[in-house]
Order: sequence, then C-alpha cells, then structure tokens
Amino acid sequence: MVRLKNSHLHIDASVVRTAFGNDPQVSLVYYPDRQTLLVAGKSKAFFEKMHKTDWVVLKDRNLLGDKTILLREILIDHDLDDTDRELTYDLKTTGILSVHL
Repeated sequence: MVRLKNSHLHIDASVVRTAFGNDPQVSLVYYPDRQTLLVAGKSKAFFEKMHKTDWVVLKDRNLLGDKTILLREILIDHDLDDTDRELTYDLKTTGILSVHL
C-alpha cells in the first residue's frame, strides 16, 4: 500500500523491497501533466538519465521496513491536494514506482 499522510509518502515494506531493494536513497520526479510521481532506487542509473530527478533518503517509518518520503515541497509547488489518503500506484517491472497524486 502507498498513501499520503502528513505530506509524507508512506510506502509499505513489501513495496519498498520489490521496488528499491536495499537502496537507502531514491530518485524522484513529478510530472504535473500526468499528476504522476515516479520513484526509483538510486541504483537505477538509467532512471536518472531518462528524467530530470531529485534524490532523497528513504526514511524508516517502523521496524517492519515501511519507509517514508517527504513530499511537502512537491505538494506546495504544484498546488496538490495534501489530504491524507491511499494513493493509486503501479510498480513497473523495471522497479519504478509510479504514484498518482
């Protein structure tokens, strides 16, 4: 499950393991025309070559392995709804997490 809570993207451990493996950092980019946030583990060098990305550290949420990413800046910059909610997402076979904001 992926959800927005207190301007943080909360990602369940099962999604984290599949998408990012042991990467402690991720690259991300937001596309306003598609209202889509793309997130990939820092080890996915091709992702950074294909997109103009920023990188952030995955923060530990709990001992189960859930992680969070602060999205406040993206939410403010693009005037997005910051209401706490579950988000629609798709995990690509390439290891890219696509989240609809």
